[in-house]
Amino acid sequence: MDKLERYYEKFNEENRLKRKHGQVEFFVTMEYIKKYLKKFDKRCAKIADIGAGTGAYAVELSNMGYDVTAVEYVKKNLDALRSKQCNVKTFLGDAKNLSMFKDDTFDVTLLFGPVYHSITFEDKIKVLCEAKRITKNGGLIFVAYYMNEYAAILHGFRDGKIKQSLAENRLDKNLKIICKDDDLYSFERLSDINKYNKLLGLKRVEIFAPDGPSDYMRDVLNKMDDETFEIFKRYQLQVSSKKELLGASSHLVDVVKNVKT
Repeated sequence: MDKLERYYEKFNEENRLKRKHGQVEFFVTMEYIKKYLKKFDKRCAKIADIGAGTGAYAVELSNMGYDVTAVEYVKKNLDALRSKQCNVKTFLGDAKNLSMFKDDTFDVTLLFGPVYHSITFEDKIKVLCEAKRITKNGGLIFVAYYMNEYAAILHGFRDGKIKQSLAENRLDKNLKIICKDDDLYSFERLSDINKYNKLLGLKRVEIFAPDGPSDYMRDVLNKMDDETFEIFKRYQLQVSSKKELLGASSHLVDVVKNVKT
C-alpha cells in the first residue's frame, strides 16, 4: 500500500463533497461541465472520469444519461463507487498509464485529482499526456489543480507555519511551495499551468475557481442558513472565472481543448 492508498484509507472521500465547502465546489464544477456538454450529442458522447474517487461526478453524469467510464487508483474508493447502482464502467488504474483505452476514445476527460496528487513534473506530464491521448481531437479535458497561494496563506500564515516552512526549505524565496517525494499534494501558480498547456499543445477554453474563498471560510459556511448558502453558491458561480480572483482559490479547473497535430 503506497502513501496515497494509506491516506484514503483514513480519509472519507465520500463525505468530502457533501460538506458545505465541498458542495460549493461540486455545484460550480457541475455547472461548467453541463455548459460544455451541450456541445456534444448525449446519444454518443463518451466521458472519462480519471481519478474518480467514490464517483460523485461520474455517477451524476451517468444519471444524466451520459456514457461514463471511471478510473480510480484507490481500491477503497473504487469499491464505494461500484456499490452504487449506476451504469458507470469502472477500472482500477493509474492515471499515468491508461493503456486499457485506445487513442481518441473519449469526448470529455475529467482529471479531478491525478495532477495535484502527482508530485514530480515528470509524473504530471505523464498524467496529462495520457489524458490527451485518450481524448479525441477537439475534445475537452477538465484539469483540477491545487493552488500555491491558498496553501501559503492558509497553512503558512493563518496556521503560523510560514517561518518554519522557510527554515525547512519547504518554500523558496518567492514563497513557492517546494514539494517533497512523500507529499500527497503539489501546488501550482497560473504560470505553471500555462507552461503545461504550452508544452502539451492544450488550448485553454476557460479556467475557473470552483471553490473560491470556500476553504478559507468553512466555519462561516457551516453556520449559514440554507437560503444564504444558496446565494453564496450562486455568487461563487458568478465570480468563478474572474481573473483577479483565480489564484487565491484552493482549486482551479482548467478547461482545455485537445488539439492533435
